[in-house]
Amino acid sequence: MKIGFDNEKYLKMQSQHIRERIAKFDDKLYLEFGGKLFDDYHASRVLPGFQPDSKLQMLLQLKDQAEIVIVISAEDIESNKVRGDYGITYDLDVLRLIDAFQGVGLMVGSVCLTKFAGQPAAEAFQNRLESMGIRSYRHYKIPGYPSDVERIVSDEGYGRNDYIETSRPLVVITAPGPGSGKMATCLSQLYHEHKRGIKAGYAKFETFPIWNLPLKHPVNLAYEAATADLNDVNMIDSFHLEAYGETTVNYNRDIEIFPVVNAMFQLIAGVSPYKSPTDMGVNMAGNCISDDAVCRRASQQEIIRRYYKSMCEQRRTGETRDDLRKLKLLMQQAGVTTQDRAVVGAALQCSEATGNLPAAALELEDGTIVTGHTSTLLGASAAVLMNALKALAGIDHEIDLLSPVCIEPIQTLKTRYLGSRNPRLHTDEILIALSSSAATNPLARQAMEQLPKLYGCEAHSTVLLSAVDEQTFKRLGVNLTCEPCFEEEDRKYHK
Repeated sequence: MKIGFDNEKYLKMQSQHIRERIAKFDDKLYLEFGGKLFDDYHASRVLPGFQPDSKLQMLLQLKDQAEIVIVISAEDIESNKVRGDYGITYDLDVLRLIDAFQGVGLMVGSVCLTKFAGQPAAEAFQNRLESMGIRSYRHYKIPGYPSDVERIVSDEGYGRNDYIETSRPLVVITAPGPGSGKMATCLSQLYHEHKRGIKAGYAKFETFPIWNLPLKHPVNLAYEAATADLNDVNMIDSFHLEAYGETTVNYNRDIEIFPVVNAMFQLIAGVSPYKSPTDMGVNMAGNCISDDAVCRRASQQEIIRRYYKSMCEQRRTGETRDDLRKLKLLMQQAGVTTQDRAVVGAALQCSEATGNLPAAALELEDGTIVTGHTSTLLGASAAVLMNALKALAGIDHEIDLLSPVCIEPIQTLKTRYLGSRNPRLHTDEILIALSSSAATNPLARQAMEQLPKLYGCEAHSTVLLSAVDEQTFKRLGVNLTCEPCFEEEDRKYHK
């Protein structure tokens, strides 16, 4: 994978910048942490070289100074809101995050339930936290939020909220997902700290959009593509331009809320430490891009992938996706079409050449594209995976790493004993068969050893894949897209 981002430089620069921000206040900084801490794969795709856990590694450099407060909306608990990537509810994700943070040596101070209004499910969750020995606090819904600033910044507003007890200079405020109330939690704490005579500070850590890249830079456009369903829009920070004569980029929600936030700062402390939303941020990612061209190309590919993902979701659900129009526009702004994704044309050509059988294509790191199609033994995704491993291992395409004698017993197990209608092997099944053969077959072992080289590769299927095939590609780090077509279009139910 071509590298376009200096991850080591980022870790050093980012942690140092946060230390400097802490020092500007009374050694107390509430840091709103947006995005994913453990598995920021979007950032790693658009900034090749950025490690998915970079933000976590950065925090670990500050772990002696930092504690974590996890925020969750009581409304999200009551509605059983689910994370799309993990398939678990937000309340369970809080417990997962606690385990994950503590597992790497970070201190989790407490959990804060925001927008609390006596929801029974929220009360039950709080009781569960207390039974585990986890401190929890309640922040309440404030009438007129966020426009009624005078009421919000008063004893009837933030003053009603529980004061979250903290013990370290850096308090990281994070949450299972957007809309949890991270910023409100930070500002509520500033209000309570001020009443206690402590001049605490607030800062915001969001990787995207990158403030010191152009508005229409593909990296920033890719962020819009990733949040197209949320209607996030990148904008020039007019407050920063007016204050400093410098053009920077932020997104609409922060720019729209800044006058309110600024007024809150003034009511809390008498003066605001910031002149713009950009001032509030601490993100240094833009200073760590080592090859702009690499990041541009990677971001353009991400926009195309997002477009395909939205089309596939529309096909699966039958519901009109409002974000498709925006994604088409973003592709135009980035100067790309689906034809700029090399594996798309290769997969379609393979399908056409085999009588419109389902086909798949995979692009290796050196630009070589391998293809595979559905056969009596293998599905298209399993076939392309095997062909890719052969190509990487230098094994002749005509050599069968797995003979029908190895595959047929698995097919019999699937169809005769496990009730499957499809005898062809999926990607996970072919990998299990390959690993079993590796014990006695040196070529199979050689092919297995190539699996790490698939990380960051691009793949495309001419049909929608099963969940198990999609998950296998994801675990291998392959960036997959699919045509919005079912293998059997005449069926009413697909899984």
